[in-house]
Amino acid sequence: MYTTPREAFLEPSPAQTATGFLRNTPLRPWAVLLATVLGIGLGQLGAQTPPERGATGVAALVSGFVVGVTVTDGGVGYLVPPTVSFTGGGGAGAGAYALLTNGSVSQIVMTNAGTGYVSAPAVIISLPPKSLGVGLTLSPTVRVRGEPGTVALIQWASSVGNTNHWTTITSVVLGADSFIWCDTDGVQPGQRFYRAIDQSTIPVPANMALVPASDFTMGDSFEEVAGSLPLHTVTVSAFFVDKYEVTKAVWDGVHIWATTNGYSFEVGGKGKAPDHPAQSMTWYDAVKWCNARSQKEGKTPAYYTDAAMTMVYKSGNVDPYVRWDRGYRLPTEAEWEKAARGGASGLRFPWGNTITHSQANYYSSSGLEYDQSPTRSYHPTYNDGVFPFTSPVGTFLTNAYGLYDMSGNVWEWCWDWPAGYGSEAQTDPRGATSGAFRAFRGGGWDNNALCCRVAYRSWYNPAYGDHFIGFRCVLPPSQP
Repeated sequence: MYTTPREAFLEPSPAQTATGFLRNTPLRPWAVLLATVLGIGLGQLGAQTPPERGATGVAALVSGFVVGVTVTDGGVGYLVPPTVSFTGGGGAGAGAYALLTNGSVSQIVMTNAGTGYVSAPAVIISLPPKSLGVGLTLSPTVRVRGEPGTVALIQWASSVGNTNHWTTITSVVLGADSFIWCDTDGVQPGQRFYRAIDQSTIPVPANMALVPASDFTMGDSFEEVAGSLPLHTVTVSAFFVDKYEVTKAVWDGVHIWATTNGYSFEVGGKGKAPDHPAQSMTWYDAVKWCNARSQKEGKTPAYYTDAAMTMVYKSGNVDPYVRWDRGYRLPTEAEWEKAARGGASGLRFPWGNTITHSQANYYSSSGLEYDQSPTRSYHPTYNDGVFPFTSPVGTFLTNAYGLYDMSGNVWEWCWDWPAGYGSEAQTDPRGATSGAFRAFRGGGWDNNALCCRVAYRSWYNPAYGDHFIGFRCVLPPSQP
């Protein structure tokens, strides 16, 4: 294989991507961002590379919670921090990440203590990439250059045909120097093409908004909601999100297609009027509807009933497997909260720290000092004596991302099994690995101002629906 890095320079043009191939074919000259594929070899010829060895660790348990991990062997040969997971012990939800020093795991940092463990779970630390005997590490590396401050998505694909789907691996904020990224998951039979794309140039689907990749502070800055503490930094990759809660009209359009194409729903969606949010669907029905929407539009679905992800989830109550880079799906709690905040931080609501009926459809009461509505009880405009007192989507002003009704109207289903927060930084968290309930966010027409706060968390039996629960979809930017 190649023994030295190879670099290809691109002439700027109106197109917004840079593409390179694992086997060092030249990058295609239609890019504004400059990307360099450095090849496969990262070692030095003539030097004997120590054989790679996986790290090991032992979990510490206190009162059913995983409180820490002791590294018993740091391993050898890690280029990037390995993934850390837990198995066994009778509980669920524990999470952690690894820190490296000179290619070895030096520390395991807990992100979630989990719950319900009766014995210490086994700690699973992924292996380092394999090396050739001549000391060449089989890890393709990409160098990205561009204007400082540009948010670039690094994506891969197995081909570059017109119908190809690009998969987003990570997003980076470019600085003055080149950004070098190593794809430790890229060593597999076949081939990988890479590209770096300026996030701001991604075409946004109709009636959706782009939530850019960035960090944000997740949780309750006012320390008024115990379940939303402690504050912690979360990095969320870029995604599209519906501007509106799914309306009854949109629900019906997909539902009609779905029921004639092999889908079945336990409850389905109800709605007071075509432009009001659909509501009363179960979590399972919302997930199946997301799949139907994907297939109706010719996209690859996100949810499957098998680990190989070949059987599309269409019927029954199933906790599905997820292709996070494909199709419409429910947002994670982290995605939902980032979207709701609209790029702001430290606020109770998307627009500020107080709320009135001029800003949202909710149940106003005098018991909360930040509820300053001159009208109390249900929203007077939508209280017509016929439940539910929902309002047409898009009635109130948007947040900074252009999203409507992120506070009030109906609660919105999210993906997560709820898990307690930790103080450690996280990247694209997806909740606990199991549970009895699914999260929903945002409050609704019959809830007080507390529930409408962007940090407020709640959950519900996924097999039940109610007239205060709806949802909106997200879509990964790797979709065409």
